[in-house]
Amino acid sequence: MTQALPKIFTFEEFVKWKPENERYELHNGTIVKMPQPVGDHEEVTGFLAFELTRECIRLNLPYFIPKTVLVKPPVNESGYSPDILLLNRPNLINEPLWKKESTVSQPASIPVVVEVISTNWRDDYLKKYADYVRVASRREEMGIPEYWLVDYAALGGREFIGKPKQPTILVCSLDEGEYQVSKFKGTDRIQSPTFPELNLTVQQIFQAGNISA
Repeated sequence: MTQALPKIFTFEEFVKWKPENERYELHNGTIVKMPQPVGDHEEVTGFLAFELTRECIRLNLPYFIPKTVLVKPPVNESGYSPDILLLNRPNLINEPLWKKESTVSQPASIPVVVEVISTNWRDDYLKKYADYVRVASRREEMGIPEYWLVDYAALGGREFIGKPKQPTILVCSLDEGEYQVSKFKGTDRIQSPTFPELNLTVQQIFQAGNISA
């Protein structure tokens, strides 16, 4: 369970306060201590990070996965630390907070965000979705090109992953100013606009943590 500190912070105050080597996020001015991930969560995250990095190298893409970076939506006092964040190195020169605060806010810097779902699943499905994946034609909103929700334990509500609930990966992708949400289960091969040749099934990803998909 996440724990919130009872004071409202600006993003600048949060960055100055944030201790090193601990995972905190800022949700609309509220500092939230993120829970320590369980083993299955870490295995799925590590496997996916490796496979996406390998695909970037194969395609000679200028992307990399940082250890710790904050994503700041432009519309509120929030700052998120995704489980996996692909950064587009050439655009970092345009990020005003990159050098001093390792923070990005432009969709051109963020090809893909991946959140591996844990007990605070409502944040990933609702709040972060609202901030990461909004109508891109609205200039004040982020419009990240691709957002994955990796729900290996089927924690999300039925409105998101269906009934009966089963482990699911949702890929939300931007297409001509609108987002398309695709659901993948079992032996489905992940369809990723960023990585169209990615040969990876849901089952392969979840077996990284010995999870039945």
